[in-house]
Amino acid sequence: MLSGVTKRETTALSRVGTSLLDLALPEDCAGCGAPGEACCRPCRAAFDVPRPVASCGPTYSLARHAGVARALVVAHKERGRRGLTRPLGRALAAAVPHLPAARPDATGTWWLVPAPSRPSAARARGGSHVLALARACAAALSEAELPAAVAPALRLTMGARDAVGLDRVQRRANLAGRLRIRATGAPPPGVPVVLLDDVVTTGATLAASRAALREAGIEPCAALTLTAA
Repeated sequence: MLSGVTKRETTALSRVGTSLLDLALPEDCAGCGAPGEACCRPCRAAFDVPRPVASCGPTYSLARHAGVARALVVAHKERGRRGLTRPLGRALAAAVPHLPAARPDATGTWWLVPAPSRPSAARARGGSHVLALARACAAALSEAELPAAVAPALRLTMGARDAVGLDRVQRRANLAGRLRIRATGAPPPGVPVVLLDDVVTTGATLAASRAALREAGIEPCAALTLTAA
């Protein structure tokens, strides 16, 4: 181990190195291993039309959290495959205008709010992967002449632990009192927003996000995720 460098810093340096290699070398598809790009055309097709997720309010996902779709989401989130940000963001953008409950604001702008990450997890990953997805989604919408803005309005305070393995009740307890509005990242009061996340499991994070936004006078009209577990 490098002298004076913590395990967290070593992990962060490793992720930076991986990202630089991704930029310098041709990537293999994270879904099937085909050479040439981070996500090949057949694997991009794993993300289909948005379908409602039961018991999660007005929430929609593009695929089940299985097979190719799961491999792509996990590679982006846990393995630092940032070459996937653009194609995954474009998959979200293709669905946003077609969500039954979603709509732009009075000026025609689509407001996107990324689900928050634990601060420690975001640091280890070199930044919030969901925020990166939201920005890629907004860029793709803008390319399609649909004005879009990203509002990183939500933050998790210290104390929230990794939700892997927690059931719905435990996840809600884990988030209780720990999800706040970031005033500098909030959209104008009253505008409709679309919540974005990579995967929905129990819906606890989206439910807490909706509650925090509503308390701040912001209307979460729909939520969209890449996959649903």
